[in-house]
Formats: sequence, C-alpha cells, structure tokens
Amino acid sequence: MTRRTLVLLALGAFVTTLDNTIVAAGAPSIGRDLALGLGALQWIALGYMLPFAGVLPAGGALVDRWGPRRTLTAALLAFGAGAAAGGLAGSLWLLVAARVLQGLAAAFLVPGLLSLLRSNLDARGRTLGAAVWTACLAAALALGPALGGILSAALGWAWIFFVNLPFVAAMLVLLPATTPPGRAGGETRAPPFTAMVLVTASLVLLTTALAEPRFALPLLAAGAVPGVVFAVRERRARDRLVPAALTGNRVFTGSLGLQLLWGLGISGVFFFTPLLHQEFLGLGPVGAGLPLVLVAVAVVAATPLVAPVVARHGPLRTVAAGLAAVGAGLLALAAVNRLPELWPRVPGLVVIGAGSAFTVPMTSHALDVVAERHSGTASGLLTAARELSSALGVALIGAVLTAVRAARLEAGAAPPVALAGGYTAGLLAAAGLTFAGALLAVRVSGTRSAETSSPRDKRAVP
Repeated sequence: MTRRTLVLLALGAFVTTLDNTIVAAGAPSIGRDLALGLGALQWIALGYMLPFAGVLPAGGALVDRWGPRRTLTAALLAFGAGAAAGGLAGSLWLLVAARVLQGLAAAFLVPGLLSLLRSNLDARGRTLGAAVWTACLAAALALGPALGGILSAALGWAWIFFVNLPFVAAMLVLLPATTPPGRAGGETRAPPFTAMVLVTASLVLLTTALAEPRFALPLLAAGAVPGVVFAVRERRARDRLVPAALTGNRVFTGSLGLQLLWGLGISGVFFFTPLLHQEFLGLGPVGAGLPLVLVAVAVVAATPLVAPVVARHGPLRTVAAGLAAVGAGLLALAAVNRLPELWPRVPGLVVIGAGSAFTVPMTSHALDVVAERHSGTASGLLTAARELSSALGVALIGAVLTAVRAARLEAGAAPPVALAGGYTAGLLAAAGLTFAGALLAVRVSGTRSAETSSPRDKRAVP
C-alpha cells in the first residue's frame, strides 16, 4: 500500500499544481483562436485558482465527514469532466466554467490526498510522502509553462486540458487499493458552510475588481460586505472556520501575509512572461515557456544552502533575505526588459529562483508554532493562501500591465513594445510587493508566537 499511496500522492500533487501554470504558454494560442483580449485571458487562470483557494479551507472538514474514498472519487470525476469540457470549449465562458469545475474539484483533492499521509503511512513513510509531494509541486510549477507550449505547438491548445485525463484515470485505478470505504475518523459535525460561502464570495468579488477595472468600485463595495460579515461572524461563532488560536498567533498570521506577498509578486509575472516572450521576443510557444525552467533549476541548486542559513540566522531572517533576492531578480528583469533578446533575462530569472528557495521556511516555521490540534487547519490555510495569492497576483499584475499597455498604445507605440512597457510596470509592482514581504519578515522575526507547541505536541504537515 505504501508504494501505491506514494504514486497516488505524486500524481495528485503534480496534476493539481500543473493546472496553475500550464495555461500560461498556451494563452496566446487560446486568445487567437477564441478572439480574446488580454483581460479575458486572465480568467482562464483565475477560474481555476479562485474556487481552489476559496473552498480549500473547508475541504478537509468535508473529507473527514464524507470519507477519503468517496470524496476523492467524486473530486477526480469532476476534475476530469472539467478537463474534458475545457478542451472542447468553443467560447470564453464555457472554458472558464470548465476551469471553475476543476478548481472546485482540486479543493477536495488536495486535503483528501494529504489525509492519506496520516492514515496510510508510518512516520518514515510520512516523511518520504511529504518529500514526494513537495518535489512534484516544484516539478509542476517549473514544467507547466514548457509543457503547455509543447502541447499547444504540437497538438493544439485543447491538449493543455486533455493532458489531465491520463492522470485522472491512473488515480481512479489506484484509489480502491489505497483508500478505505466510509469515514476515516468518524467526524459527524458539519463544517461552517456559512463562513465558507461568505469568505469565498468576498475573495471572488475583490479579485474580480482587480481583473475588471471598469467595474472596480461596485465590485470592491460588493466584496467588502461579505468580508465584513465573515469577520463579525468569526468573532462571535462557536464553530469558527479559522480557530482563534491561529488568528491570535502573530507568527502564524505573519507567515500567511508573507505567503500572500510572495505569491502576489511572483504568480502574476510568471503568468504573463510566456506571452511577452511570444509577442515581444518572437519566440514560439515551446521556447516561450522553457526559460522559466531556469527558475526551477535555481531553486533546486540553492535548496541545500537553506538549512545551514536557517540554523545560523533563523527561519524568518532567512525568508527576508530570500524575498529581498526575489525582488532584486525582478528589478534585474525590469532593467533589461526593453531589450528584445532572451539571454539578458537569464541572470534575473536565476536570482528569482535562488531567492525563492530561501522563502520555503515561511511555511514550515508557520506550522512549527501552532499546536498539533490545529495543524490540519493551519496547513489548509497556508495552502489556500498560496492559491489565493496566485489568483490575486494574476489579477493585480494583469491590471497594472493592461493599464500601462493601453496608455502606450494610445501614445502610438507598436503593440509588442506597448506590451513590454506594461510588463516592465508589472515587474516593478511585483518587486515592490516582495520587498514589502522582506520587511514584514524582519518585523515578524522579532515577535514571539502567541501559542507554541512542544515537540511532543507537533507533527510535521506538508
């Protein structure tokens, strides 16, 4: 069972993360075939990221209530249906609806799969499973744009979505041998659906305001209402979506803020980078995504250095240095972005990757400072923050890029040059966000957590 569980974890981590990044290199092809503008293309990414982030905090509770086999089977069928519908879609809204279905399914797949770490594996197996999960996440982030470009060029953009189907089929085959029927832990209490609906509605409306500047004010107002109601409800409710022990822990909440700022800066830039490489540098879909593999290579190369630095300077100071390096890499890209060549961009991409390796301790440290009874919720919130930051990053950097591009076009610039100007503005905005994260990490590093747990009360959660 151990080997099959590890394979199932590997497939699930890879495919759910792949759908965050694989559309980036194929977006220009989709835009040309469906006659979509730059703003519309954002929704192909946001349609997956937003429901994933919004529903994820309650996903674990529903897995406990319904049982892993039932939940994972339903989620995999929904994920596959969304992938098939996306490949067959002939309009933007059908494609976005398919992505929403995939995002909802992923919000149940991730906690359902992670629950198998506890139920199927011993202590050594859990360590190996966590390593497999993390490695597959990194591989999907790195290979997604390149794979999307290869599939778009060779078979057409529909295969960006059809490629999910073999993963779904393999996981469905493995499920009966790795997941017991019925509930795993006997959980019968219903999760706080009202809180989940309120926070999801608020996040969707606020992110839409960033992606659709024409309706920004009414959308911001509409998004603030459920957000305020959620905050008031959480303060008074006995069954909270986020336990008070977590919201009162300044180290944990600070780590959530760091996760958001890093993702806001990185995710939006990476979504639009293959588009710039095609429209401004003249690269094909394959060549446009391949340079991002340099970021992953740099992450792998720098990772062995992280532990010694943490041991000497502490986790949050290490994260601060990593975020500062990411910001410096973004500035380096902005400095050479006017050049219609690829090679001057390589140093900036390498620095971004190396710096990102040093931001990893923000997640592990956040889990170290909470008690074991809250580790599952804390893990879900950190994963949700990562997905939310991806969605907000695409929307925010897209809004900056679109506004500057439009201004350059009105001034008479050629479309590729106007796009490059907007991309430079996006890089500068992203650098500002990551530098803000570095300052926050320095401040949080001097804070004692409100609740710490002893080694006996802690359990590593990936």
